[in-house]
Amino acid sequence: MIAWTPDLTVTQQLLLQAIESSFDKQVSFLADFVRIPSLRFQEGPAQDFIAAALHERGYEIDEWQVHLGDLEPLPGFGPIHGDFSRARTVVGTHRPSVTRGRSLILQGHLDVVPTGPLDMWTHPPFEPAIIDGWMYGRGAGDMKSGTVAAIFALDALRHAGFEPAARIHLQSVIEEESTGLGALSTLQRGYRADLALLPEPSGHTVNRAQIGVLWFRIAVKGKPTHVAVAQEGSNAIMAAHDVIRALEKLEADWNAQAANDPVYGDVPHPLNFNPGRIAGGDWASSVPSWCYVDCRMGVLPGQDLEAAKSQIEACVAAASRDHPFLSNNPPEVVWNGFQAEGYVLGPETEPGLEALRRSHAAVFGEGAELAERKMTALTDTRFYGLYYGIPAFCYGAQAENIHGFDERVNLESLLRTTEVLALFIADWCGLNRLSS
Repeated sequence: MIAWTPDLTVTQQLLLQAIESSFDKQVSFLADFVRIPSLRFQEGPAQDFIAAALHERGYEIDEWQVHLGDLEPLPGFGPIHGDFSRARTVVGTHRPSVTRGRSLILQGHLDVVPTGPLDMWTHPPFEPAIIDGWMYGRGAGDMKSGTVAAIFALDALRHAGFEPAARIHLQSVIEEESTGLGALSTLQRGYRADLALLPEPSGHTVNRAQIGVLWFRIAVKGKPTHVAVAQEGSNAIMAAHDVIRALEKLEADWNAQAANDPVYGDVPHPLNFNPGRIAGGDWASSVPSWCYVDCRMGVLPGQDLEAAKSQIEACVAAASRDHPFLSNNPPEVVWNGFQAEGYVLGPETEPGLEALRRSHAAVFGEGAELAERKMTALTDTRFYGLYYGIPAFCYGAQAENIHGFDERVNLESLLRTTEVLALFIADWCGLNRLSS
């Protein structure tokens, strides 16, 4: 292999041809990936699939079991309630023969959210279907398509006769949908680069800002009695409803304050509270003595998480103060999952964004603007940018119904994303020509 300064126009054509010629294979690979139901705490087979693909391509493979004790002292840590004993991270590393460019992390998560009732899907969620140019399936959009785009973008460089002229880490992580600890594990392991690009489904836009998120459980107690004398007891499920209403008022107050925020002031209702899961009671004819409500609350970038948590706890306490039972048996607020700060791209990301703008314009046409947006959700980019000084942003394909029924990704958009990523890697990392 020899270092080579290519004619970018010719190189771009070679890369786009390589991507198009292998796109059927890429779609088939994505379908096989989607068929693996990588739900939380069940991600092992999907990690095996990616590890095998990276090994087959000759990457230097590093995979390890993630231990919570290693991560707990680190900023951004979120506690996990569940069996984390099988949690693994997989990283495939490319090391160039000649280093001339800037290093890069390409990170994708393979954990997916639950499907909900299967009979409400048009197509079974783990039996990918291609209809009118869209692939349907849980995780097809969020974000297995992005991981596959990164893998096949790098494939295209090799097929066109090149290698990246800088170190690249292809990271396959879990827990993005719950805590982000998969991403954090790579940083704890020591992986660093000049830039991190996460091909999350962004519709070919860049997330200029993202909110922070807090997960918590409200554990409400009640007084059980036979339903025949229900008035002598206290219904924990109904009491939980009263607490939820109070938190909705807190959500409204926070959004009113957000109207003056320098970043999110122009975004209607950026902070969303969601009581996302509820369980309670033991018997239909018994007044329930317990109720758990798992909740999610958004916070603004720069908002102090401890202060926000204190406000939530005070809100729950105030809602209980005048309650005939909860006043003496206040609910417990249990912090679990996301304890995540918001993240706003700073000037340090500009060199990477400039390279992405050039690649985006090369694919979509001269003058095509790389649009930016402000998310009312979050991504793993916060770990790289906030805590480890690694500029990080997302760019990916068009997907719809994420976290909903009939999740799908547009395959034409996936093709264009793969093209942009390949050109971006060539621009950011530089290229070495492979000797014949």
